[in-house]
Amino acid sequence: MDPTSPHPASPHPTDLDPTDLDPTSQIIVALDFDNRATADAVVARLGNECRLYKVGLELLTAEGPDVVRDLVRQGKEVFLDLKLFEIPNSVAGAVRAAGALGVSMVTVHGMGGIGIMSAAVEAARDFPGLRVLALTVVTSMTDTDLADVGVGDAVDEQVLRLARLARKAGCDGVIASPQEVAALRGVLGPDALIVTPGVTLPGGSPAEHARPGTARAAIAAGATHVVVGRTVTRAADPAAEFRSVRAGLAS
Repeated sequence: MDPTSPHPASPHPTDLDPTDLDPTSQIIVALDFDNRATADAVVARLGNECRLYKVGLELLTAEGPDVVRDLVRQGKEVFLDLKLFEIPNSVAGAVRAAGALGVSMVTVHGMGGIGIMSAAVEAARDFPGLRVLALTVVTSMTDTDLADVGVGDAVDEQVLRLARLARKAGCDGVIASPQEVAALRGVLGPDALIVTPGVTLPGGSPAEHARPGTARAAIAAGATHVVVGRTVTRAADPAAEFRSVRAGLAS
């Protein structure tokens, strides 16, 4: 792949029309726990309601890759949120390891630039079911936070800049807040994945997210997936709460 090409073909063309997606396939439940037992209990209580789960650094570090393997064995899809930001060779190795685990999505940090993202995309070619997503700007960051690390542009400008780089590198999509979805869909076209953490639900709060938005608004603006966490996982009845989220998207 030539990383200088303006629009290299994605290794996994998505051909997605976000309006055609079943709401069940758009909801990713975040297993943001520090132990396997709690995560397993949530998955068991959700049963067949949910098939997509996010495993992030906390659970992976606490319990290791077996937690991912077991989810895949159960027929679940795993969004492995690693936010890889290392030298290209190390990133490629981590992506290959993720592919070997059977995950469906893995994240690389857009701030790593073309070289790192291209290495991730190339490594994913051996795993047809693996999508590489580029993190743009984490949802807890503001314009002030970017300025602190030497980025003079506003968050929305930086998000679009990194999304364009991700597209050039051949990534399958991006991670961004609900507030940037509409602009991203215009930049990335109809086929890219746009995954949005930082969504709020009725009765919920934005927590640590500085740029929140509702799940329904994110999908309406063109997001392909929303990530939900505590509102579902800490509910008295996680399956009922999941169904409520799904009904909200369907309406």
